[in-house]
Amino acid sequence: MRAVDLIAKKKTGGELNEEELGFLIRGFVQAEIPDYQMASFLMAVYFRGMTFIETGILTRVMMNSGDTFDLSDIPGVKVDKHSTGGVGDKVSLILAPLVASCGIPVPMVSGRGLGHTGGTLDKLESIPGFNTRMKEEDFKSQVREIGVAIIGQSDNFVPADKKLYALRDVTATVDSIPLIAASIVSKKAASGAQAFVFDVKTGTGAFMATPDKARDLALALNGVIREMGRKSIALITDMNQPLGNLIGNSLEVLECIHVLKGKGPEDLKEICLELGVQMLLLSGQYHNAGKARKSLEEKLNKGAALRKFRDMIKAQGGNTGIIENESLLDTASTTEVLKADRKGFIQGYDTFAIGNASMMLGAGRIRYDAPIDYGVGLMIHKKIGDQVAPGDPLFTLYYRDMKSLKEAKKLLSRALTISEITVKPSKLIHEIIN
Repeated sequence: MRAVDLIAKKKTGGELNEEELGFLIRGFVQAEIPDYQMASFLMAVYFRGMTFIETGILTRVMMNSGDTFDLSDIPGVKVDKHSTGGVGDKVSLILAPLVASCGIPVPMVSGRGLGHTGGTLDKLESIPGFNTRMKEEDFKSQVREIGVAIIGQSDNFVPADKKLYALRDVTATVDSIPLIAASIVSKKAASGAQAFVFDVKTGTGAFMATPDKARDLALALNGVIREMGRKSIALITDMNQPLGNLIGNSLEVLECIHVLKGKGPEDLKEICLELGVQMLLLSGQYHNAGKARKSLEEKLNKGAALRKFRDMIKAQGGNTGIIENESLLDTASTTEVLKADRKGFIQGYDTFAIGNASMMLGAGRIRYDAPIDYGVGLMIHKKIGDQVAPGDPLFTLYYRDMKSLKEAKKLLSRALTISEITVKPSKLIHEIIN
């Protein structure tokens, strides 16, 4: 078997089988197939696509390229959630302990931020002492004992995805639906979960900017999961404006604590409840959406979800004192407020620009290995449809130096549109695909 023959087969629209895809992926991981041949294969997939069966095979081969977690000895259906990424998307920090407080095991392997989107691991690591690296036995033990753990990938966890993603990033093949689906599902399935809720973002701050593209990805994710014999549901949710009000690592942890205390912004709380309902239904322990939501609301309102969040922080070495004393989280002490210069209604946001402004302040990274500043970021004061008057605050910037402040302000100056006519609020959930 030769790589060049398999490249040619895919280039002409052929469907590769398990032996052929296994040969390609294993050869690439073991450095027997060079980057230039794999790049050619990725481009062939980009233009020719893959069937659900073919994408499922690719996903399994990638998943088995390194370590996987076996959680079969933990009672119950293990349920996970994945978001395609957005600005202010701190949902996992609330949702994982919330669902776990209902008795559903939640094993979550998450990633870091890159570019305009934030990463769950970066937010958790802004909690002093929080450890996101864990051996399999420790991960399993924590899920078994407290019902939830959120960790990052180990060096040998789905190494095929690491190598393939790095190559996709420099060959303009990142936005291939089959390659995105295989990348996401290979990591999630390797975590040992049996059911998945996919939060597929669409809008000005999403990788899938249009609802049609988001729907294509949602269908692909569900299709691949089913080919692997597991369960899933996908929600297409709005990213035409930031989720919640705070953007930045420590700032987003603060907002999560507020929601877990029964406060916080309504859009963030609502999406956590909607995603949580789907996770409870997939677990098989709940069969009615109304009862599932009622259970989640009770756990949130009575403090059970907050206690589970505290348990997770403690188990992973973090300082639980942040829950009562928010000053233990590093937040920049210098701020500047940008105000409205005219009256009207917030018509829309360039959420991509807002995410980049936060990155310019130091909250995100341009390179995967670049350092970040946990304490900087933004506050969004208005949502789409809100009325504004001259002098009303629009953005509060938390910054460390004047250069980054100047760059962020330049981006934010063109990141929103104010209309003279009434504007309808954005729809939070566009579609549920099952």
